[in-house]
Amino acid sequence: MRPAECGAAYGLRLQGCNRLPPGGYHYRLARTVTYEDATSAVNMSAMKIYNTTAGVLLDHDGRRALCTDVGWDDLLNTEGLHRHLLQMHAGLKPFPAEPLQLTLLPPMQGQELWASGVTYLRSKVERQEESKDSGGGDFYQRVYEAERPELFFKATRHRVVGHGGAVRIRADSSWNVPEPELALVLNRRGTIVGYTIGNDMSSRSIEGENPLYLSQAKIYDGCAALGPCVLVCEGGFPSGAIIELSIVRDTRTVFEGSVAVSMITRRFEDLAAWLFRECSFPQGALLMTGTGIVPPAPFTLQHGDTISITIDPIGCLSNPVA
Repeated sequence: MRPAECGAAYGLRLQGCNRLPPGGYHYRLARTVTYEDATSAVNMSAMKIYNTTAGVLLDHDGRRALCTDVGWDDLLNTEGLHRHLLQMHAGLKPFPAEPLQLTLLPPMQGQELWASGVTYLRSKVERQEESKDSGGGDFYQRVYEAERPELFFKATRHRVVGHGGAVRIRADSSWNVPEPELALVLNRRGTIVGYTIGNDMSSRSIEGENPLYLSQAKIYDGCAALGPCVLVCEGGFPSGAIIELSIVRDTRTVFEGSVAVSMITRRFEDLAAWLFRECSFPQGALLMTGTGIVPPAPFTLQHGDTISITIDPIGCLSNPVA
């Protein structure tokens, strides 16, 4: 499955918004996105690290090892993390279990979770549409073009779930969507040390009513999911990677879409630099980089839906809606 997001806003000829029977949405572009397989583009020395109830699971090219004597915060802030992980892995006994056989925690502990807004054109267009009646549409055009990005606090650890955990929709919101995003893992010095998958749950009816309600639309219990692991690699994240979103309801796919990571309008290093400009993070931070997939109105999440976000070569983050 390589569905792509609706392309009308990108100056591309829209081939169609195909309705998935019954009641679903599937967006694709007339232009086919071609890319090198993201998995092969990553250096073979890349490491996946999983935060689990049993310890930190290291996965190097399918060879797994479990470390039980290191804390997550200390690990992420280790100088030369990639090299350190390879040395750790070499000194540990092989671990036979698959990651999904363990209880996966969000890849965070003492970190704060922040998010970026309006970093993809699709996001700008949708935000302008949802807030046009409140007079806030111009704000999104301005921030899309500005040097300073939109950054906002999202959550601390207790409001975030990992792979398999249940995300929530607000009881006082009538329009709720997931926002699939690539998330940067930053150490206390503001250096990007890894990448994970994030789901920025959003209450669009609240934010659309007034942009000043952003914090209420974004911050609540169960408002985010992260995981399933952190990818630590040299040379940066592969530019050809694709973010894919699928929402299943009662065994039926009701929405699917995708976007190339390369369509983001901001550099990852710039987003990290703005976040750390006047803020300190003693244990580091995670920063979601924005979404390029926005389910259109009137689509809204329902209790019992399953949200799956795939970004090769990280993996798949899947969560039910409570």
